[in-house]
Amino acid sequence: MSSLESFARDKLSGLDAAALRRRLVPTTRAVDAMAERGARRLVSFSCNDYLGLSHDPRVVAAAQQAVAAYGAGAGGSRLVTGNHPLLIAIEARLAAHKGTEAALVFGSGYLANLGITPALVGAGDLILVDALAHACMWGGARISGATTLTFRHNDVADLGRLLAEHRARHRRAMILTERVFSMDGDRAPLGDILGVAEAHDAWTLVDDAHGLGVVEGGPRAPLEMGTLSKSLGSYGGYLCASQAVVDLLTSRARSFVYTTGLPPASAAAALEALAILEVEPERGAKPLALARRFTARLGLPEAESAVVPVMVGAAQDALALSAALEARGFLVVAIRPPTVPDGTARLRVAFSAAHDAAQVDALADAILALRSA
Repeated sequence: MSSLESFARDKLSGLDAAALRRRLVPTTRAVDAMAERGARRLVSFSCNDYLGLSHDPRVVAAAQQAVAAYGAGAGGSRLVTGNHPLLIAIEARLAAHKGTEAALVFGSGYLANLGITPALVGAGDLILVDALAHACMWGGARISGATTLTFRHNDVADLGRLLAEHRARHRRAMILTERVFSMDGDRAPLGDILGVAEAHDAWTLVDDAHGLGVVEGGPRAPLEMGTLSKSLGSYGGYLCASQAVVDLLTSRARSFVYTTGLPPASAAAALEALAILEVEPERGAKPLALARRFTARLGLPEAESAVVPVMVGAAQDALALSAALEARGFLVVAIRPPTVPDGTARLRVAFSAAHDAAQVDALADAILALRSA
């Protein structure tokens, strides 16, 4: 056995012992928040399609028309031949929706965060990251070479303390946080964070991947990124910012410069979805209302977004609860470390405009029954 094979097997044994090994399960998504796994048809509460637009006939038709007209892929970097007019159009619509001068579309939200931060700060600079920020925000910070510090989750006083202590010794400073946290579903106190940032001349990057379309309005950061793959039901990532910042990233963000452009069909689908979102705002209200119906039925704190964690604790217990729910017809995937901190494995329940109240009540009742058994 080669050293590589031995290394991989040893690591897998450790993951198995801790119930942390990941496995790919063939899953086919269908309309009305349904999913198929093998012969089972399940009500899915593990999808980020918050507005139910990925199967909307208008969105599907827009993608189909773009594929027929322009082909399946972009064919090159956006700085070479991959800058299709549909990408320019979705950038203009995103900027208008967010109220910024410009926007820049990336291959995914992960790629956006890997590219934005290192393009703006580096060695000699300071980054402060919320303790529960998404892995891609941490990835961008680490790639940058800047001094990176953690502030306690949503703790503005701790953020202010760290800035007061460290800001003067660094040229530039950035704060990285999320509008809606992907695993906990809570919201950042953005107004307070932006106030502290202004007081210390720090730039704030907000990840709005899980807020767009559901948690709209509120304070705007100078750097707002997100995805096209959740509420907009397509694929891709973006940054909304000033024209100067977007122009700079067009030349300096490596995850933008050195990769193939987004397929035109993805941009077309996102354009149609954003248009639907803007004329049918009730779609965004429904996931939050259903999430609050669920938390009330379970006696949990009122939901702040379309994401609700059902805390379990041990990874193996979260897997067991997920399996028991699947046997009852629900797909609710267990979330385990390192995605969440040790000892906080959970079911991450995501609500969509495609769900109905009866499905939500049935899931809540199933969880109550399993936990009381």
